Amino acid sequence: MASTPINADPEKGGVGLSFSPIPEPTPSPSHHHRHLHRARDRLRHFVHPSGKKIHVANSPTEAEQLRRQLEEIHHQDDFDVCISGSPEHLDALRVAQDHHETKRDEFRTEHPELFARFDEVHAQLDALSTELDRVTTHGVSLEAHFNKFGYDAHIRSYDDGESPGGSGTATPRSSVSGDSSASAKHAVHLKLFKVPVVRQYFHKGLIWRASGFQEVQSFELFLDLLYVGIIAIQGDLASEHPTASSLLHFIITFTLSWKIWNDMSLIISWFETDDIFQRICILFLMACLFGYTTNITEAWEHTYATLIGFYLCARLFMASYLIMVFFLVPMVRPVMTWYICIVTVGAALWIGSIHIEYPAQLGIIWAALFVDLFGQACFFVAHVVSKWIGPGAAARMDKCFDYYPAINIEHRTERTSGFVTLVFGYSVVAALYQSTMNGIDAHYGKAVLALTQAFCFNWIYFDIDSKNLQVHAIRRHRNTTLVWQVFHLPFIMSYVLGSSGLAWLVKFAIDTDNSRPEGLTEMWREHAEDEIPIGIRWFYCAGFGIALASMGIISISHKHKEIETLRLKKRWRLTARFAISIVLICLPLAEGLNSLELVGTVTALIVFCLSLELWAASCSRQNSFGRTTECKYIGACPKKHLQALIKRGSRVDFEELGDGKNVGAIHAAPI
Repeated sequence: MASTPINADPEKGGVGLSFSPIPEPTPSPSHHHRHLHRARDRLRHFVHPSGKKIHVANSPTEAEQLRRQLEEIHHQDDFDVCISGSPEHLDALRVAQDHHETKRDEFRTEHPELFARFDEVHAQLDALSTELDRVTTHGVSLEAHFNKFGYDAHIRSYDDGESPGGSGTATPRSSVSGDSSASAKHAVHLKLFKVPVVRQYFHKGLIWRASGFQEVQSFELFLDLLYVGIIAIQGDLASEHPTASSLLHFIITFTLSWKIWNDMSLIISWFETDDIFQRICILFLMACLFGYTTNITEAWEHTYATLIGFYLCARLFMASYLIMVFFLVPMVRPVMTWYICIVTVGAALWIGSIHIEYPAQLGIIWAALFVDLFGQACFFVAHVVSKWIGPGAAARMDKCFDYYPAINIEHRTERTSGFVTLVFGYSVVAALYQSTMNGIDAHYGKAVLALTQAFCFNWIYFDIDSKNLQVHAIRRHRNTTLVWQVFHLPFIMSYVLGSSGLAWLVKFAIDTDNSRPEGLTEMWREHAEDEIPIGIRWFYCAGFGIALASMGIISISHKHKEIETLRLKKRWRLTARFAISIVLICLPLAEGLNSLELVGTVTALIVFCLSLELWAASCSRQNSFGRTTECKYIGACPKKHLQALIKRGSRVDFEELGDGKNVGAIHAAPI
């Protein structure tokens, strides 16, 4: 098919438009890649009403290459290059559109009959072109950017075989990122070292990301299992001496180990290497984390310097990795410099804390924790401050941080979900005990209630807060991204603390009539007590209460799909959740409850919270068996949902959207 220029002579008052030819289908191992290339062969350049030719590039890298090529042929004032979807591109298109509409109105006035005939033919061509575009390219766009995490119009993707702009390498992407075509033809092997490639990054308000899917690798799961073992040690240590100082030490040591895990996850999400060197680095960091854990128990008496030494070894090693990225990946040098400075300042504070006696060292410890946890977020604060200073400072800030690595939402959520599952599993394992007597006693009853609590927390986190998402917090806004990341720390920390208190109540509390120390094996019999320490009550109840409230804040950061006939809107059911959290936090004030009554009361509150949210999230026009009498859904809904309604014997009326795959509204009523 040949190119078709329209009004190609700008001197005659026209705006030149040139469309690249659409190539004929060629055999390819990847049907997905063929559609991507076909979608990109669209408007490549056009002539602005001012006479300047505007060239359109698909990525920042292509824009720089195209600009260098055009400067060798044309004068700088004769052309301009803009990135597809950027504000400059949109403004130029709007000006060209206004110019064409003006010429169209003039032609309609001068030749009404010819205009009517031409308009009819043009409408038919537009309809055919729209249908071809829907069949060939629209499905690819939906697959890349419209999934369970929500649609974002500011996302652009590049093929797995491309290299991100300025990332310093042209190496084809590995199968870890979803390069199925390469792995289908050739065997995949690990290299000794690969230059890091930025998986996704921000550039001028757009997110550029690989079109493939980033899988969680086996060594990441191995790391999570190691970290859950560390959590067990920290929780058991806190419940062994349930005092305020133990709580303080738990918060500090837990936060430091969490920081190591979080930084490793962040770097793996930012850069693709998938080589032997990466695995050796992960092994070294795990060895540091292992050494850190072995010094937790006596950290505040004898081994504090060794504890901080292992922590700094891990942090400085990751900083050295960022220094390597600084030289190998020029596009993110300012961001790497920022992170290296944060690590350096934090390391100086931690070294200073080693040389100060307890408790005076707590002041510098909290300062170091603030730098390590929120130093990265200070970048966004500096960006806002630069806007307050003036447009010049904001422009310099934007130019300096033109490229900023972004989080891969699929990889990040899958890692976090897998880790949260392991934490829930830890709470069940921590409550296991061994009995020496036949029959069922109070210890077993409390253990079953502990299992019920963990199951309900898992149900709320995954099947209520993480389902029916219209837009995930990471994709919604950078503020909600920060909330989602920050509040996972108090959620997991408080849940681990509550689980450690619950494990003590299950295994060691013998304050009920049906619990006797002779019913326990010798390992647990030695620690059995007939009175519950007040610290255990607060650890258990306040820990689960804060965890439940943190889950509510994480849920607020998401934007959920809601039907019109919900029994309770999201804000009201979350209000009820926060109220239950307050009750849980204040429950230790009821000192008359024994261990079984205390665990039973907490279980009843959590089960009530789950039941209330399940009822609130249901349709008000459904009966007890889920049969819909009449229900209207707002927003896009998959057609398979319609098929399910029809199978249940419902009459379905719906409004079809343009893509033919989703419906805008559903009215379902029984036949």
